[in-house]
Amino acid sequence: MSRIVNSYFSGYSKPGGMKELILLAFPMMISTACDGVMTFTDRLFLSRLSSEQMNAAMGGAVALQMLMFFFVGLTGYSTALVAQYFGAGENQNATRASFQAILITIAAWPVVVLLEPIAVSFFNYAQIPANQMIYQAQYLNILAWGSLFGMMRYTLGCYFTGIGKTKIVMKATLIAMLVNVVLDYLFIFGKMGFPSMEIRGAALATIIGSFSAVLVLVTSYFSKTNRVKFLVMKSFHYSASVMKKLFHFGYPAGLEMFLNFLAFSIIIALFHSQGESIATASTIMFNWDMVSFIPLMGIEIAVTSLVGRYMGAGLIHQAQHAAISGIKTGVFYSLAILILFLWIPETLVRVFRPDIPDGLFENSVPIAVSMIRIASIYVLAEAIMAGLVGALRGAGDTHFTMKVSIFTHWFLVLILYVSLKMIHVPVTVAWLFLSLCFLMFCGVLILRFRSGKWKTIKVIHPQS
Repeated sequence: MSRIVNSYFSGYSKPGGMKELILLAFPMMISTACDGVMTFTDRLFLSRLSSEQMNAAMGGAVALQMLMFFFVGLTGYSTALVAQYFGAGENQNATRASFQAILITIAAWPVVVLLEPIAVSFFNYAQIPANQMIYQAQYLNILAWGSLFGMMRYTLGCYFTGIGKTKIVMKATLIAMLVNVVLDYLFIFGKMGFPSMEIRGAALATIIGSFSAVLVLVTSYFSKTNRVKFLVMKSFHYSASVMKKLFHFGYPAGLEMFLNFLAFSIIIALFHSQGESIATASTIMFNWDMVSFIPLMGIEIAVTSLVGRYMGAGLIHQAQHAAISGIKTGVFYSLAILILFLWIPETLVRVFRPDIPDGLFENSVPIAVSMIRIASIYVLAEAIMAGLVGALRGAGDTHFTMKVSIFTHWFLVLILYVSLKMIHVPVTVAWLFLSLCFLMFCGVLILRFRSGKWKTIKVIHPQS
């Protein structure tokens, strides 16, 4: 029996196996979970003040992501590019790729600030409730001015993920989370001599938390070990060849993230336009959906890094093995989420109850409970999708994932608009339609992965 058990687990220690994947993914899962805790805490603390402020934090955060995520997706491909150069033994090109991403991040910040008024105009067009609108505009404005730190934290994290140093990213994100949560409490509620800034305090706490993470990452980037091994000081110049690769393989991910979050913003606005009770119910549901999905993003990032590294080294079988390991890891996690969504949905909803009894919240409870139960339909599909998307992007198959993802998200917008605005079905029925349609995305990714076309893509060439 012992030999059978040892034989079974020995596969997990092979290149691309679950042991290697988990060692790389676990710090990233912690990191992305910390991001989730920061966002969750903002909304949880604000829910103690009013449902309107909680809803505004949701709408404002999604709008900021819509403004940033073309650049985040573009620079995010530096994870795969750094990993491929690292796998090919071209350490200097790894830092050159990272520096091109840093240049893009710096150039992106003023663009985000300039586009912020357009997002506020969108809130007015979407008929967001007036009480929520005031808070939402305040929250977005502050976050937009501080967005440089959030984008730079992500860009530097991509470099360390690409070279497999995910513990550094985890450390930075843990510090950001601690700073954010403590300052949330002090700034939102006005503790220890600070004025009560409510939703403005939540935004400031987020910015300061991101700034603290950037300091940790910059310190590690310029450490002696990293400077010497990756020739960091020689990387600080524009490289047309590396920038071209970053744009060619990164812009699909950037365009995908921008259009997807634009679609998601419209989905949120459509739910919020149905009245304050439905806005509150959908916000609570999406908060728990975020909790279920964000750790899977850590798995996706780890798979992208690992697949990119093996593809750069020409080890196709190991790259495929890494993708399968990512899917298995995600499914184990998502099973626990599925049980919670089916077993205790009302308990999850009542976590967000206001300190002062609120009829608006009580009206939203049965709607939110039903939406959380319906969400259990696709949680396992999210786990499979995370592994597949990570593998396809790591191999450079970004154009395909862009097309499929964009089509899926905008198809969901169409379905929701028709359901709520034209045939006027109950919001829970509309949410069921979205959940079932989402499964199609997973099915298309499975077919693409099994086709093997991603195995033939060449991102780098020796000493390119």
